[in-house]
Amino acid sequence: MSTNSSTTAPLRIGIAGLGTVGVGVIRLLETNHGLIAARAGRAIEVTAVSARERGKDRGVDISGFAWEDDMTALASREDVDVVVELVGGSDGPALTLSRAAFGGGKGLVTANKAMIAHHGLELAKAAEAGNLSLKFEAAVAGGIPVVKGLREGTSANELTKVYGILNGTCNYILTTMEATGADFGETLSEAQTLGYAEADPTFDIEGVDAAHKLAILATIGFGVELDFASVNTTGIVAVRAADIAQADALGFVIRLIAEADIQNDPDGPKLLQRVRPCLVAKDHPLAPVDGPTNAVVAEGNFSGRLLFQGAGAGDGPTASAVVADLIDIARGEVGAPFSMPVAQLAALGPAEPGGRTERTYLRFTVNDRPGVLAEITAAMRDADVSIESLIQQGRAGEDSEVLVAMVTHEGPEANVGRAMKLLEGSDSLTGDPLVLPILPS
Repeated sequence: MSTNSSTTAPLRIGIAGLGTVGVGVIRLLETNHGLIAARAGRAIEVTAVSARERGKDRGVDISGFAWEDDMTALASREDVDVVVELVGGSDGPALTLSRAAFGGGKGLVTANKAMIAHHGLELAKAAEAGNLSLKFEAAVAGGIPVVKGLREGTSANELTKVYGILNGTCNYILTTMEATGADFGETLSEAQTLGYAEADPTFDIEGVDAAHKLAILATIGFGVELDFASVNTTGIVAVRAADIAQADALGFVIRLIAEADIQNDPDGPKLLQRVRPCLVAKDHPLAPVDGPTNAVVAEGNFSGRLLFQGAGAGDGPTASAVVADLIDIARGEVGAPFSMPVAQLAALGPAEPGGRTERTYLRFTVNDRPGVLAEITAAMRDADVSIESLIQQGRAGEDSEVLVAMVTHEGPEANVGRAMKLLEGSDSLTGDPLVLPILPS
């Protein structure tokens, strides 16, 4: 990172991207400038900016900053020590700028989880080679200091598991369905109107956004190489209001859970990473997490269970995380981006989850005719799945179709998978079954 002659000289930053977060960073630096300088040991000043539209009214005064039409030029400016990348996207201009920042001897702060999930190891190697800072607190869970918490607060612990609610859009949809009884499509439309969901919500509702964040947390928490491609991902599109109601009656709520841990296989340790909707017991610390809130649980061998919870998005919380990274850099803190040097990160293959044991919620939409229930229970018997409870419920106004829901006793995941295979193509089923694991307490 390029530096000034005095350690008390201001840390000079160039911001690429002046959307809500970029504007939030400028506003935060202006509002809390004295406090920030006192905590950082020196002032943090914006010297240059870049965005698509120069003359747009953003509600903050940028006239005192140098303007670059080409954001990559920020990486070669003599009056920029750190580049703040707030453009987004796993590739394209954001990645080009990030590579150029390290090539130009600058530190990098980013809120770009997709870029870190796909290219984090490459960028970390470049940062380490130049003894430069790569910080990405804002890329995971908005304003919650979970990256710092895992990288520093739990650094003396062997973590056994990291899991949580990592997507505010999905959590808003599920908890609104819970509160109102409305179905998925209606609630998604409301979330889009209120700004909690994008016009194209695919990355959120299909679990991809949470998978990006999980891959980053797994690397930091377990000291393993980033492996986003191996995250097994299932979204929330198939969850119905009836499932939420059944979960409630059974003492559960439904949440989209991202989880990672290390599985000790006979041929060596493997990394299990997955994102999927789960039933969560109402007394579990993740159950009360509602609205667009994020929460992460880390379980350490000495620390025990730790819970990080707070706003997962928004201009204020995300800007707060960006500036916290800048304060660390102003203090001279560099360190390995993923808590240990890239060369020391373990290369683990993906784990096969089939041998895990868990209780499961199963929901079938079936034709209302004799023999259907017997067909389903026979498939469960043949796959060695033990049924704990079963509910059959008609749907108002649809006399020919009923919902069959059941909860299994604890057993191998692979057995439930076999039962689903046995029922594939059955003309008794009018839709794909829904399989939701029950999160252990």
